[in-house]
Amino acid sequence: MSHNPVNHPARPVYRAIGGLVGLYFAVFGVLGIVASAGNDVLAQDDTKVFGQGTNLGWSLVAVLLGLAVLAGTVIGRNLDVAINKALAYGLLVVGLAELAFLQTDANIFNWSILSVIVVLVVALVLLMAAMYGKVGTDEENEAWQKARLVL
Repeated sequence: MSHNPVNHPARPVYRAIGGLVGLYFAVFGVLGIVASAGNDVLAQDDTKVFGQGTNLGWSLVAVLLGLAVLAGTVIGRNLDVAINKALAYGLLVVGLAELAFLQTDANIFNWSILSVIVVLVVALVLLMAAMYGKVGTDEENEAWQKARLVL
């Protein structure tokens, strides 16, 4: 943990970036629900939002992800760090899995290559926000500073 800063001076900026990621997922999900209304939940058709392939299933997941990130951002107290980190790692796994299944029937979220790229980039941004967003006491900050200087 000595590599993750505590009380980073730009923490509010990283927290806002995490909130913007949550807002993006929420807006994308709502627009995806509207665009794929009437289709099957895991339909594999030509439904697109922001140029990205989607379906009702992925749109619902995106809304839930967005709400989780926004809730963590609003609550703070390192809950945002935990949520952002967990969702970032999960999105990296899902993005790579979807990349592997992109041209097959296993592409259950109806993703396109643009969808994969966006999810992977957004996951990395979310991970960055998590890595620099930790808040701690003065003692934890001093311990982090000492550990950093030793390395």
